[in-house]
Amino acid sequence: MRAFSIFSIPVQLADHDRQKRRHMLARMGLAWLGMMQVMMFAFPGYLRSASMGAENLRTLDEAIVLMNWISLVITVPVVLYCAWPVWGGALRRLLQGRVGMDLPVALGIVAAFIPSVWTTWMARGEVYFDSVAMFVAFLLTARYLELCARQSVAGGAPAHQFIEQFREAVSRRADHIAFWFVVVQLALAFLAGAAWYLYAPDRAIGVMVALLVMSCPCAMAMAVPTAVAAAHASLSVRSSSTEVDVLRLTQATGRLARQNLYGSVAWHLLMTPLAAAGLVAPWVAALTMLLSSLAVAGNSWRFYRRQTVPRTGRLQAAAVQA
Repeated sequence: MRAFSIFSIPVQLADHDRQKRRHMLARMGLAWLGMMQVMMFAFPGYLRSASMGAENLRTLDEAIVLMNWISLVITVPVVLYCAWPVWGGALRRLLQGRVGMDLPVALGIVAAFIPSVWTTWMARGEVYFDSVAMFVAFLLTARYLELCARQSVAGGAPAHQFIEQFREAVSRRADHIAFWFVVVQLALAFLAGAAWYLYAPDRAIGVMVALLVMSCPCAMAMAVPTAVAAAHASLSVRSSSTEVDVLRLTQATGRLARQNLYGSVAWHLLMTPLAAAGLVAPWVAALTMLLSSLAVAGNSWRFYRRQTVPRTGRLQAAAVQA
């Protein structure tokens, strides 16, 4: 998405909106910094293997306990400061008697963060601080792109206003789907954990945590923001657009949002039975969350390129012929 299309700050932007943009950028930057640091400290845990010598295994376990505590310290500001818009948004919607995307996102963060804190305190088991930091960083990136796109076209052409009306409508549907998805996933995680505890207590926690990690609606929370940001950016690079062009772009954006949303749901539904059967390790569940988020971002980027590259190609061809 070209810098002049959504990242340039409009001259007429109000001070309040400028401040909001700076705070969002600060939160996003800190989340990415925290994510990279936590992933670095999580690396020793991926090296652990039962085939290692007893002395090496004991040394590695001591290092992992230390790294987990460092990861906890780094993840706390990511959860409290960077994800503050999520907590505030969820609380405001609940006070209004409504459910938005922030509520399932908050539940997903809690579902991965609290077990990791307990594991760190008990000094045994696996932690998912890297998954939490990764989720917050990806989510804030998608929302920052959407914020830049909205502010760049605020009070602008009716075409952008039409896209914003579409965003409000499709966001309500996505919020509803994500909320019930998280509720069902959380219930399934605790039921599966209870079942495994009866038959194989040593594997119950791993299965439940894998399902809890997969309950985090990372890709679903990014589905609409990335699609809308791609639509705004596509409009911004066009010299002119007719009402028919805008209508077609809006319809295409709706298809993109549905692809992102339902595709991520389908991926989670595909992995959930495998996780409940104990075939998906918690770190694999975290990896699937990352892959689904990257797929959503990549699909939106592909949409933007498809909407703009052919037009650029035609203009270049016309210039050559001239």
